[in-house]
Amino acid sequence: MRTTNLADITPIARVPLIPEHIVRRHNVHFEIDTRFRRAARLLQYLWLTDQGIPTGIHVQGMGEDAITMDIGSCLSAEAAEAGKNFLSPAIHGLVRHELIMREEGAMIDEDRLFRNALSSMPLVFNLFGPMVVDLRVATAVFRALLPDFVNTVEGIRFEHSPGRHEERFLSDGTAVDVAMSVLTPDGQEATIFVEVKYSEDMTGPAARLRPRYDEASRQVGLFKDPDSQLLRSLALEQLWREHMIAQLAVNHGITSRAMFITIAPRLNRRANAAFRVYQSELMDAEEGRNDQVGFRSLDLEAVIKAMGQSNATEMANKLWARYCDFERVYRLALNEFPDTASLSVDTGKLIPAAKVSASRQRHPSKASGPSSSTNR
Repeated sequence: MRTTNLADITPIARVPLIPEHIVRRHNVHFEIDTRFRRAARLLQYLWLTDQGIPTGIHVQGMGEDAITMDIGSCLSAEAAEAGKNFLSPAIHGLVRHELIMREEGAMIDEDRLFRNALSSMPLVFNLFGPMVVDLRVATAVFRALLPDFVNTVEGIRFEHSPGRHEERFLSDGTAVDVAMSVLTPDGQEATIFVEVKYSEDMTGPAARLRPRYDEASRQVGLFKDPDSQLLRSLALEQLWREHMIAQLAVNHGITSRAMFITIAPRLNRRANAAFRVYQSELMDAEEGRNDQVGFRSLDLEAVIKAMGQSNATEMANKLWARYCDFERVYRLALNEFPDTASLSVDTGKLIPAAKVSASRQRHPSKASGPSSSTNR
């Protein structure tokens, strides 16, 4: 693993488009993968290889129609049992504890958690596990990211619902990946409800729509149009449900204040597009209203960098290498071609449109040259 000063890293501008022959050679080819998921799957394979972790099989479907295939982004059964999908033995121990002490009714897919390196489930524990072990790290991270809402982090729960299957909530099993109990800068007890995505393309599967969802959507006072079909779409319906349970937790006095946040890689365009569309469906915050649950989307890269600025630099580097080092994938693809082996280009900085325009005005004779075509 490369040890890097994360503060000096400028992430690459877009996710690399990995040629099919490369993913086939590394045994991580899935026909339906998005551009981001293909690159992320290859990055997970590289991480597993770095750690000497043997890979295993992926089973698609059930019964006689099930398809079994070797896949480089899944751990072998033995490696999964030994907790090798986690970045440290301490995190593996935390996972075992959480599984034993999970909330009643909590749904955790243990196969995905232990065997699927690409899944967001192990990412949740790898990202938040070090913060559970040392709440000072959690405080430093979220005080930096949400300074108006967080003074200290007091506790962290996984796969949490404030009212699973209760009629006053959604009468279902809706839960968030993480719930953080915090004290706000003014000393008020509050909760941050967190949903984490990694390679998901926001296409479901979706929960069965229930009449209670429609009632709650009108009840919570969060949405411009509580009957909007966009809120019920595959891309948004999970965000809609989780935001509603956060607001209902405030309405029912379970927590005084709350915020709902999402965390995803900056390069996962589909996830971030869904977050932006969801944000557009929300009413503006009312001035002076402290009980309205706000929404924020955070880049995974920003969370890891904030961790690197705390006293968890080593773990931050491990997280970056496993989940965010897409320049490594880019270099692997580029180095397939001998003429590019020594190529040195800046993959992380795009010239802002305003500067491009000004440059063209100053040098009109160069406006149609090769250097300007990449900025269109």
